[in-house]
Amino acid sequence: MIWCHNRETKRVFGTTSTWTAGLVVNGFSTASSSHQRLAGKVAVITGGASGIGKATATEFIKNGAKVIIADIQDDLGHSVAAELGPDAAYTRCDVADEAQVAAAVGLAVKRHGRLDVFHNNAGIAGALPQDDMAAVDLGDFDRVMAVNARSTLAAVKHAARAMAPRCSGCVLCTSSGAGVIPVPAVPVYSVSKATVIAIVRAAAEPMARHGLRVNAISPGATRTPLLLRQIPLLSEMSPSLSDGLKTTVEKEVGEGGAVVLLAPEDIARAAVYLASDEARYVNGHNLVVDAGYTVHKGA
Repeated sequence: MIWCHNRETKRVFGTTSTWTAGLVVNGFSTASSSHQRLAGKVAVITGGASGIGKATATEFIKNGAKVIIADIQDDLGHSVAAELGPDAAYTRCDVADEAQVAAAVGLAVKRHGRLDVFHNNAGIAGALPQDDMAAVDLGDFDRVMAVNARSTLAAVKHAARAMAPRCSGCVLCTSSGAGVIPVPAVPVYSVSKATVIAIVRAAAEPMARHGLRVNAISPGATRTPLLLRQIPLLSEMSPSLSDGLKTTVEKEVGEGGAVVLLAPEDIARAAVYLASDEARYVNGHNLVVDAGYTVHKGA
C-alpha cells in the first residue's frame, strides 16, 4: 500500500476507500462550479504566450486559477499576461534549461505559496526536411529532444519537488498525435512526442506515491502559429506527405474555407479537465484529442 502524509490536514492517506489503483487521493470536493473548476489552483504553463499554451492559460483563469506564463517570447508573453489580467504573470523560461524550469516553479511558489498544476506545453517541430533517414541531422534531433522530451522529465522533477509536501498536484504534458502514430514527414518530431508519452507512463506510479498525477494530452493537427508556419514547408519539402493531406492543408492556409484543424481551445478544455479534481483518479493517461484520426486513418 502507498502512504502519503498530508502535512496540512495531518491525515495519512491509504487507509480509506479513496485509495484506488495505486493513486492516493483525499480531501477533494466532488462539487465544482462549471465556471470555476480550478478555483484556488496555481498553474505554470510553458509555451504559454501563444497557441495551445495561451488558450490554456485563458481557460485556466476563466476557471479560477492563477497562472504563470513561461515562454521565451518576452514581448508577446508580457502582452498576453496583461491581456489576461491580474491572475496572470509572465516569466522567461527556456525549457531546454533545467534551471529555468526550476525557476518557473519557484516563482509560482514564491508568488502564491503553492503549485497545483505544471503544464509542460512548450515544443518545437525541428528543422525541415527531416524525413530522409540517410541524412538525418542528429544535432537537430538533440535540440528537438531537449525541448520536447527532456523538458518533460525536468517538469515532472521540479513540479514534484514543490507538490509532494502537500500530497497534491498534477503535471500535464503536451504530446501529439504524431507521438501515437508517427508521421513520416516529421520522424524526429514524432520520436520526441512518443518519448513524452513514455515519460508520463513511466512517471505515473512514482508520482502516485506522493499523491500526485501526471498525464499527457495528444492533440491532432491544431491551428497554432507553429503548425501554420510548418504546413507550407511540409507541403513543399516532404515527399512523404500525401497528396490528400497537401490539398487539405493548402485549403486551410490558403483559402481558409475548410475547417480541418482543431482549435487551441479544444485542447485547452481537455487540459482544464485533467487539471481539475474531476480527474483525480486519472494518472499515467494519454488523452488523445484528434476527432479519432489516429484510431482509423493512420499517418
